[in-house]
Amino acid sequence: MSSGEKIDKNSINVDKGKNILIIVLVILVFLSGWRLLNDHREKSRKSEEIFLLSEENSHLNTRLDSMTVELEVRIKEIESLGGDIEALVKVKDQLIRERKLDKNRSAKDIVKLNAQIDSYLSLLEEKDADIVRLKAQNVQLFSENKELKTTKSEIEEEVVKLNIKTGDLEKKVNLASRLKAENIIVAAVNSRGREREAEFRNRQLSRLKVSFNIADNKVAEAGMRDVFVQVLSPNEQVIFDIAKGSGTFELKGKEYFYTSKQDFVFNNTQQQLTYFYEKGSDYEKGIYSVKIFSDGAEIGRSTFEIK
Repeated sequence: MSSGEKIDKNSINVDKGKNILIIVLVILVFLSGWRLLNDHREKSRKSEEIFLLSEENSHLNTRLDSMTVELEVRIKEIESLGGDIEALVKVKDQLIRERKLDKNRSAKDIVKLNAQIDSYLSLLEEKDADIVRLKAQNVQLFSENKELKTTKSEIEEEVVKLNIKTGDLEKKVNLASRLKAENIIVAAVNSRGREREAEFRNRQLSRLKVSFNIADNKVAEAGMRDVFVQVLSPNEQVIFDIAKGSGTFELKGKEYFYTSKQDFVFNNTQQQLTYFYEKGSDYEKGIYSVKIFSDGAEIGRSTFEIK
């Protein structure tokens, strides 16, 4: 082979190598471009998914807020009508909890919550029907109540015509049912047991005796009664000694001292009650009062004089 032929052959080989290199470079460039394009598309797809998820999440939050408001409106109205709000309150509380978890939702969670909200629409419709029913019931009750009030008013008018009002009648019954102490006798008992009534001196007074009968009362209910006796000095101070059985009782919301107390079973037989009180010291001169109380009211009083 001549030198010229060798040169041509080498030149051909060089050109072939260059062509292969160019082809390889073109392929590499193509592959790089394709990869870059795919990466760009993937990033775009993910960005779009994130954007769509954010939009769906925002829309879901709006639906949650709207449904919560709708539930609150029904709750207030049904409660004002006297209906049952337990189921609505549970759903509202659940939606409020879900609203606070908006940063952790996946696409699956969003779909699930949207489905739940859709299901609550039927609950709202059901409660709207309940509201209509409750309103109708309230209208009926109002009408019945109005009729009752009208009837009551007519009855009261008749009662007024007969000069008997309910309030007055109750007062009369209460007054009539109160016990009454009658035949009240206050006596001084000396050391020999001799008694003097109405007025006496300290030397004649070893023990003070108060006796009386419970008047006939067919209205009063039979049963146990406490009867308190107050002995008041001329300056209106209650004479009492805790060591000798004195104490306190309540009258019209206030607490008062009593000199002596006795309980008995009232049976409307004009029972007689007797109290003894030994003061242990001389009484001041003057007019004393004796007051008797039972069932939260004064049922009798009398006086005596120490000379």
